[in-house]
Amino acid sequence: MGAPFATDPSRSRGRLYPEEESHFRSPFQRDRDRIIHASSFRRLKHKTQVFIEHEGDYFRTRLTHSIEVAQVARTLANTIGLNQELAEAIALAHDLGHPPFGHTGEDALHELMEPYGGFDHNAQAIRIVTNLERHYADFDGLNLTWETLEGIAKHNGPVTGDIPWALQDYVAKHDLELHTHASAEAQVAALADDIAYNNHDLHDGLRAELFSTDELADLPILHDCWAEVDKKYPGLNYYRRRHEALRRFFGILVEDVIAVTTENLRELDPKSVEDVREAGRMMVQFSPALWADLKVIRKFLFTRMYRHPSVVEMRKHVTGAVKDLFPIFMADPSHLPKQWRKDLAEVKTEVDLARIVCDYISGMTDRFAIQEHARLTGSDIIERTRVTNVG
Repeated sequence: MGAPFATDPSRSRGRLYPEEESHFRSPFQRDRDRIIHASSFRRLKHKTQVFIEHEGDYFRTRLTHSIEVAQVARTLANTIGLNQELAEAIALAHDLGHPPFGHTGEDALHELMEPYGGFDHNAQAIRIVTNLERHYADFDGLNLTWETLEGIAKHNGPVTGDIPWALQDYVAKHDLELHTHASAEAQVAALADDIAYNNHDLHDGLRAELFSTDELADLPILHDCWAEVDKKYPGLNYYRRRHEALRRFFGILVEDVIAVTTENLRELDPKSVEDVREAGRMMVQFSPALWADLKVIRKFLFTRMYRHPSVVEMRKHVTGAVKDLFPIFMADPSHLPKQWRKDLAEVKTEVDLARIVCDYISGMTDRFAIQEHARLTGSDIIERTRVTNVG
C-alpha cells in the first residue's frame, strides 16, 4: 500500500476512450506497456542526446537515456511510497517528442514553425501518444490514462502563458488541468531526468575526450567522489576509477532528492494526490546547496561539452539539414510517405500542411534525417562535416 498522496490506479480518472480494464495489469502498467511497444519509443534508439547518431555506439541515445530515467524514477517512487508504474510510464514517455539531432534539431524546428505555432517537444510528446501513434482499431494514439498524460504534459510544473498549439489542441477535448502541478510521480520523473543526464553527460564527455578526469575532480561534489575512491582504492585503473567516482555522484543526487522530498512531504502532510497538485510548489526537489553545486557542473558541461567546437560544428550542419528538409516538403508534399496521404487530403491551410511536415520531420531518427537529406538534396552532411574537420 502506497502513501496517501500516491496515485491510486483504482481511482484513475480513466481514458478519453473508455476501455475494459485488464484482468492482470493495472491501468498504469498498461500505459507503460503501450509506450514501450510504440513506434516512437523504438525510434529513440537512433535519436541522440548531444552527439549525433553516427559518432559512436557508446554514447547515450534518447532510448538509453529514457531507460536510465525510468530506473531512477522507480527507485525514487518506491522509496518515497509512490506508484512506481505511473512514474515509470511518464519517465519512458518524457522524450518521445524530441526531433532528430537533440536540442539542435528542436531549435531549428521551432524557428521554422514560428509562423505556424512553434514547436515544443513536451507538447509533441502529447501529440504522439494521443494522435500520431495509429495502431489501434478504436482510436488514434495510445489512449493513455489521464494521469500519465498529465505527467507527460506538465512534469516540469504548471504550463502557463502561451500554451503550445499541440497541447492546446488536445486539452480542448480532454482537460489536463495545466494550471496545477502534476502528481508526485510526474515530479519524480522530472527529477530522475535531471539526475540521469547530469550523470551520463559526464560519462559521455569523458569518453569523447572533451575534458579530463582531473578537471572533473576539481568540481563541486565530484571532488569528494574522486577523493573517496582514491582513498578506498589507491592505484585503481583509469576506467574503474572514473566509474566508481561517477557512481558515487549518481548516488549523492538520488539520496539528496529522497531526503528533501521526504521533508517537503512531511511539512505539507498531503492527504491525497490532489493536495500535491494544489501545493503551489514542487514537492520533489534537490536541496538548495546541491542545486547550487549542480549549476556549477552544468555550466562546465555547457562550455566544455555542449559548446565544444566539434559539437558546435556538427550542430551547424544538422541545423542546416532540418532547414533544408522543411521547405522541400512544404513545396512538394508528395515526398511524404504514402501513410501520410490521408492527413494531406484533409489539409485546408498552409498552417495545416506545416504541422503535418513538422510531425513528419520531428519523428525522424538522426540517421533517417541524414539519409532523406542526402536523397532530396544530393548533399551528405556527414561527409561535409568530415571535410570541415580535416580543413
